[in-house]
Amino acid sequence: MALSTPDWLLERVALGELPSDVLADARARLEREPDGAARLARLEEDSRRTLERHPPAAVAAEVERRRASLARMEAARRPALDGRRDVSLGVPVAASLVLFFLSAGHYLAAPTLPSSPLAWADTERIKGTPMLRVHRQGTGESEPELLADRARARRGDVLQLSYVSGGRPYGVVVSVDGRGAVTLHHPATVTGSTALTSGEPVSLAHAYELDDAPGFERFVFVTSRQPLDVALVIEAARVLARQPSEARLRPLPLPDTLAQTSFTLEKVP
Repeated sequence: MALSTPDWLLERVALGELPSDVLADARARLEREPDGAARLARLEEDSRRTLERHPPAAVAAEVERRRASLARMEAARRPALDGRRDVSLGVPVAASLVLFFLSAGHYLAAPTLPSSPLAWADTERIKGTPMLRVHRQGTGESEPELLADRARARRGDVLQLSYVSGGRPYGVVVSVDGRGAVTLHHPATVTGSTALTSGEPVSLAHAYELDDAPGFERFVFVTSRQPLDVALVIEAARVLARQPSEARLRPLPLPDTLAQTSFTLEKVP
């Protein structure tokens, strides 16, 4: 029985972020699947409606307004240094943001992943495509398990995320769960560097333990050819998270100059 096109590849097709020959092949594959064309049409329509409700320019403006407000608060708490006019987020403010966004789960020391290459559907065909990999930490002597998109997961599962940059030098990883919480995974802080390492899959510095949020946990990898505004990505995730029923599939409301791919786990009791 042929496997259906995974959601992360479906998103790449909808966004047109694949090389022309790979895109044509993926569309032909969808046409051969019983519900392939319908899945693609639903995703494209959902994306259109989301962008209508939350235009990227409006999201960006709201993020800038909040950042400016935080900067003014921080400036009022300390004198200007060396006569500089520009004031960035200070440690106390940035730390408070990080604590808020990391409240959805728990970070742990990263487990050791197998050193041998791991199979991944269509990897050889789309080496230039950014993607996420998710391993579930094994028990005892067992090695971490490479999960497939839409795999089942439970509270207490310890996950190790890794990424393939696909040639994009900058990226941000966030997750949204069924309770509407948003978690920042890369960089480690709102003010951290969004630089990515190219080549083989790169594991994030910490593992992540799933909490009891119901429904799903969706990890979104946003990549760019320019340094990214982490706050912009987080705010876009929060906009989408307000509608958990839509947050499973729809892309974040971000400018189309940014590429997105995602990985979803279905939460079971």
